[in-house]
Amino acid sequence: MSVPPPIVALLLSVRHAMSRLIGLGARFSALRLTLLFWLTLLAGVCAAPAYAIDVVPVGPNETVIDLRPAMEVYRNAGRSFQVSAVPGPEGIVRRIEIEANSPQASGNWAVFALTNDSDEQIDRLIVAPHFRLVGSGIFEPDLGSQRIAAITPSQGFALERQPSSEADEFLVTLDPGAVVTFVAELTAERLPDVRIWEPNAYRDTVNAFTLYRGIVLGIAGLLAVFLTILFVVKGSAMFPAAAALAWSVLAYICVDFQFWEKLVAFQAGQEPIWRAGIEVSLLFTLVLFLFAYLNLNRWHGILSVFAVVLLSAIAGLGVLAAFDPVLASGLARVSLAATALLGLGAILTLALQRFDRAIMLLPTWCLLIAWLWAGWMTVTGRIDNDIIQPALGGGLVLIVLLIGFTVMQHGFAGGTLAQGLVSDLERRSLALAGSGDAVFDWDILRDRIFADGESDTLSSLPVDSMNGPARNWLPILHPDDRDRFKLTLDTIIEHRRGRIHQDFRVRDADGHYHWLALRARPMLGSDGEVMRCVGTLKDVTALKKAEERLLQDALSDQLTGLPNRELFKDRLDAISVLATSRADVSPTVFVIDLDRFKQVNDDYGLATGDTLLLTVGRRLNRTLRPQDTLARLSGDQFGLILVSESTPDGVAAFAERLRDAIRAPISFAEREIVLTGSIGLTGWSGEQSPQEALKEAELAMYQAKRMGGDRIEPFRPAYKTISSSRLALETDLRRAFERSELSLAFQPIVDLESETIAGFEALMRWEHPRRGAISPAEFVPIAESSGLIVELGQFALDEATKRLSDWQRATGNSKLFMSVNVSSRQLISQDLIADVEAALKRYRIPPHTLKLELTESLVMDNPERSAQLLTKLRDRGIGLSLDDFGTGYSSLAYLMRFPFDTLKIDQSFLRHNAQPQRPIILHSIVTMAHDLGLKVVAEGVESESDVVQLRQLNCEYAQSFLFSPPMTREAVRRVLVEGETMLRRSA
Repeated sequence: MSVPPPIVALLLSVRHAMSRLIGLGARFSALRLTLLFWLTLLAGVCAAPAYAIDVVPVGPNETVIDLRPAMEVYRNAGRSFQVSAVPGPEGIVRRIEIEANSPQASGNWAVFALTNDSDEQIDRLIVAPHFRLVGSGIFEPDLGSQRIAAITPSQGFALERQPSSEADEFLVTLDPGAVVTFVAELTAERLPDVRIWEPNAYRDTVNAFTLYRGIVLGIAGLLAVFLTILFVVKGSAMFPAAAALAWSVLAYICVDFQFWEKLVAFQAGQEPIWRAGIEVSLLFTLVLFLFAYLNLNRWHGILSVFAVVLLSAIAGLGVLAAFDPVLASGLARVSLAATALLGLGAILTLALQRFDRAIMLLPTWCLLIAWLWAGWMTVTGRIDNDIIQPALGGGLVLIVLLIGFTVMQHGFAGGTLAQGLVSDLERRSLALAGSGDAVFDWDILRDRIFADGESDTLSSLPVDSMNGPARNWLPILHPDDRDRFKLTLDTIIEHRRGRIHQDFRVRDADGHYHWLALRARPMLGSDGEVMRCVGTLKDVTALKKAEERLLQDALSDQLTGLPNRELFKDRLDAISVLATSRADVSPTVFVIDLDRFKQVNDDYGLATGDTLLLTVGRRLNRTLRPQDTLARLSGDQFGLILVSESTPDGVAAFAERLRDAIRAPISFAEREIVLTGSIGLTGWSGEQSPQEALKEAELAMYQAKRMGGDRIEPFRPAYKTISSSRLALETDLRRAFERSELSLAFQPIVDLESETIAGFEALMRWEHPRRGAISPAEFVPIAESSGLIVELGQFALDEATKRLSDWQRATGNSKLFMSVNVSSRQLISQDLIADVEAALKRYRIPPHTLKLELTESLVMDNPERSAQLLTKLRDRGIGLSLDDFGTGYSSLAYLMRFPFDTLKIDQSFLRHNAQPQRPIILHSIVTMAHDLGLKVVAEGVESESDVVQLRQLNCEYAQSFLFSPPMTREAVRRVLVEGETMLRRSA
């Protein structure tokens, strides 16, 4: 129990007053006597010591004793402090009252008791270090200060302070058998360490570290001076950065070892500022060294800006140290650890890229990480001994020493050339050696050619044959290059000016030719004649092969090796010229497209698809004769120019052979794959251009696809009309957005239980200014093929959410929902989620009231992508409805795989429901949906019996013309807001 001294004094005063009243004889009674007894008892208890103080025995053989566990600290007790002393041998308890003498008194006091059980007088030193790294903390570190202003014993005079710049030292003398209570006036919030030492042992301990500290200080000072000298000698940026780091470490060691105070006298309260400033300086120079040594801004200029900003922030931290050193030091310690970890990541990344500087710095940086780990263990108190603090100082010097060795090793590795002491001639020689080119020197007067045989360029060529007269080159040159080589040399001699830029082929010992690039110029003598021709030779064989490959790739397909579309058009132009001049040449143009090849890629993978394309290309190529041409026009589309057959019967028979070649089963991975193709062809009439002929064959191929594929279709002029009408409709559809010809119709979705409107499905409508209403079945496929479907989908989503928001606010029904169809282009688009979120935020509707409808076939076009996208939409609370269930895959596995919450039964299960199996299938679908937690919407309800049957199956919703056709937005508003009845069943 702890009672403040003022309360104790108050209780004693009340007891004294009560005693005087009794002494005056004022109506003495048993009640007053009882009250006096309890007040006396309470005052006695409260006047006892607030805490039980352990008496520390001090014997003559005790070298050092830790007083901190036996001390009781009183905080915020004021400048005047009272405490009861520990009873002495005679059992008397004395009351001590001390008045603070120090102007920096914190109001904190510490009480401890010592006893001398021996028969002799003992002298001891009470020592409280100003700074102790152990347990100093990270975020609000204890940076050191004076700890104890004075120590007052319960008997005798105040203890005498001993002169010391490192600690508060007080000399205490204990008489034999004495028990003394001491009260220490504290000047700091923390008292990390207080010990009582035998004087000689304390001096020996201090002197034991003096030599070590001197050695460490000497090494740190020499290292700083040496790196500074290197900075003067070498101009590289890493040397001043390393020197700055060394000076910062030297300053840290001087402050930590109390050497700095011998040079600069600290005033009261300045020690934390110096320590915080030095720690910020360590952080600043370490970051500076890391950027300078690794040259991080060599390839990325943004890193220079980042370095300037970071160093400016650290410099601001140094300014903060002058005002709030504790905060600045805490930020510096955390930043130092972060810098070490981020630096390790950068060093490892660059080391994996074989950057020499990073590899050389890696061991030193790992040692720095270990030093920081040991420092963390120390400041958090996990390591607590007297050796760790000077050991950490020595470890820091060792790290800088290794950094100095690393910098010197890198800086002096280049020798004289690294200093830039080269002449202009040497610089040119080094540049030529660095380029890897060989020297070409033709002494014209002596007719001697010198080719540098030591160059890697000529290592595989017959250098002996190349060194000598110019005629020695002719046998090893390619026959096609000999005349050009002689003409070039003769021209240079004759014109006495110009440059040689020539590529030619030279044969090696194995008979293979290498391309050499000769770059030379003539050197004129005093008489104006050509004396020499000097230049370089370079092996450009790889470059020439790359050019050949590029030319080959530009004209042929890389997968099949067949001509590509550009070469096919070129050959078509050539054959058209031949057909115009010769009557016996009547070519036929084929365009062949494989049916449903996308499904093959989805089922078996792209690698298998490429293998099948290669197989089909080889089969088609085997049906040709030398004068015919086969090309790959695009992914699974081939073009063919038939010249070997000109009669209708021959062309028809050839087309059948093509069809049979495609349909023949392909054995792959222990299975057979059967492909089919749509073949379009057109004959050469002599009136159309080659491009028109190719276009006619493509139109015929598309018509074959529209008719189901796996067929041969000759071109008919009517196909151009079909194509032009589609093009015109596509053009009008693009303009429909600008002319506001598109709108939405809304078909109610009815709650079967209450026969009220639960929601709507948004249906796209197009009112053409000339053709009137155009069916979605006509313009939606065009939008899909032209890419306009995404714009249509965005329009439908925005308009539907806007109307739903209006109707929810007008009716107050926040459960009213809207279903919007999603196209395949929207499903694979990256912007679908963003578009949906933007619409919900713009019109402020609950996410669950918007339902996106998708068909089974649409989802299964890309199941992995669909599953990821639908899961993200579901996580945002958006409803998902599976449309036209029963017409696609209809697999329970797919229903379990995708996160749908609504199932729409296709109308084919309700219309013309005469077959006995239909009710059974319908019952199974509804039951399965309910078991999976899905709600059911039935489409195509035709009669009352259908409604009754669906109710019996507990089907939630229905949507059909029996209840209402699609309505305009005005009609919907009248039904919802004005109460107008438009549902046929309730009319």
